[in-house]
Amino acid sequence: MSVSFNHTIVWSRDSKASAAFLAEMLGLAQPTHWGPFEMVATGNGVNVDFLDKKGEIAPQHYAFLMDEAEFEALLGRLHQKRLPYWADPAQSQKNEINHHDGGRGLYFEDPSGHLLEAITRAYGSGGWKP
Repeated sequence: MSVSFNHTIVWSRDSKASAAFLAEMLGLAQPTHWGPFEMVATGNGVNVDFLDKKGEIAPQHYAFLMDEAEFEALLGRLHQKRLPYWADPAQSQKNEINHHDGGRGLYFEDPSGHLLEAITRAYGSGGWKP
């Protein structure tokens, strides 16, 4: 058996709201509940498991690779909800997208302040060298 990534746990102020937000924004199936987790399954079989945490939550970064149609749908949802997004992780290029490796990418925040990234080309796949 080869090693593959199975899941990650994402601390959140409200696991149900955060999981529902991710599923809706990325056009994924509704979250499922298992034990203390609200789980969102991605297309490659990796789960994003949300878990409630009281107190301070250190923001993390999670990146999602998608095709152009999925990216366009996400961008439409961001516009519809009037949510800000950025072309860069420093969040200095507001409501812009990037074109790294000949694709498109953007960053947006989840309800707990985690920085979510959407890209249409894997980094390094198009010769982009930062």
